Amino acid sequence: MATNNSDGAKAVEKTGTGTNPAEEKVLESSVGSLGNNKDVFTRADKIDFKSWDLQLDKHLSRAWSRDREVSTVANKEVWEIDLAKLDIRHVLAHGTYGTVYRGVYDNQDVAVKVLDWGEDGIATAADAASLRASFKQEVAVWHKLDHPNVTKFIGASMGTSNLKIPSKDSTSGINNSLPSRACCVVVEYLPGGTLKNFLIRNSRKKLAFKVVIQLALDLSRGLSYLHSKKIVHRDVKTENMLLDARRNLKIADFGVARVEAQNPRDMTGETGTLGYMAPEVLDGKPYNRKCDVYSFGICLWETYCCDMPYADLSFAEVSSAVVRQNLRPEIPRCCPAPLASIMRKCWDGHPDRRPEMDEVVRLLEAVDTSKGGGMIPDGQSTGCFCFARRGP
Repeated sequence: MATNNSDGAKAVEKTGTGTNPAEEKVLESSVGSLGNNKDVFTRADKIDFKSWDLQLDKHLSRAWSRDREVSTVANKEVWEIDLAKLDIRHVLAHGTYGTVYRGVYDNQDVAVKVLDWGEDGIATAADAASLRASFKQEVAVWHKLDHPNVTKFIGASMGTSNLKIPSKDSTSGINNSLPSRACCVVVEYLPGGTLKNFLIRNSRKKLAFKVVIQLALDLSRGLSYLHSKKIVHRDVKTENMLLDARRNLKIADFGVARVEAQNPRDMTGETGTLGYMAPEVLDGKPYNRKCDVYSFGICLWETYCCDMPYADLSFAEVSSAVVRQNLRPEIPRCCPAPLASIMRKCWDGHPDRRPEMDEVVRLLEAVDTSKGGGMIPDGQSTGCFCFARRGP
């Protein structure tokens, strides 16, 4: 049965026009009852639509806020860390693209590399965006890796607003400036330092042959694992190999190294990478995982000799001679034939002739270390072949 105008006006008056909770409840009740009765009519000029708009805005705002929270959680990458759990202590090293800090994450000792791409005033916004996109792709791969000879990846972050970096480094006294658009990578902390520094410390007395083979096996097994995952390191060198407290070797920076290699600025001269580069890489030709095999051969020589390859040559001389004159490090006469053979196979000028890393592992496992065979220390009468002459 329809209501008359006076009844409709009374119905409208019951809805109220206020915005306090009690009136909101009356409003919802009245609207609900009107919606349930098709025969009820109301006068539009008696309805406070402004009040209804305010209530609708409040409900929508709460709903959108919940949606944003859900979206943020859903869009968070599995490798992203909780920066609130990261405590950065002091600087370990300064590099071309950032700074490495010692820190603690969730009660675990870690190394934190803060990458300041785009903050040097040289890289363009497009360059920085491209680098961060590549960085994101690489860490997405790295976080899935699990091998005893690959540095354990803890996590990463694409933003730095919550990083707690000391304003001044207590060990060096240098003020730390935090770039606003940095990325950071958190990995396990390895107290043994780099393989390169370990070799420098042993440059005079050299390493026992068993130690040489152990380190070579660690590196070859780590590279074989990466290659099995379709990952090419592209920057294999003793500076990128870390040692734990028991002298176990772990490959570091393979993901970040790939990103850094794409930077438009040529920094090979500073990093020392050039001496490890395969001829096809130096010559600008297409390359694949066999470039890592070549670099491994150089690292094997360096580990055996505890010396730097091409120490007396400039980078330009090395680049030219490696490509055009087949320059390679000189193998000492005291080097056991099986090990010398592995070196030569790995640094062959033709990538297709180089062995796969899993084959290198098998060759090293077959080397007999029971009779020694390492470099003979200085001062002994039966001196080893000396490096009186270097170069092509």
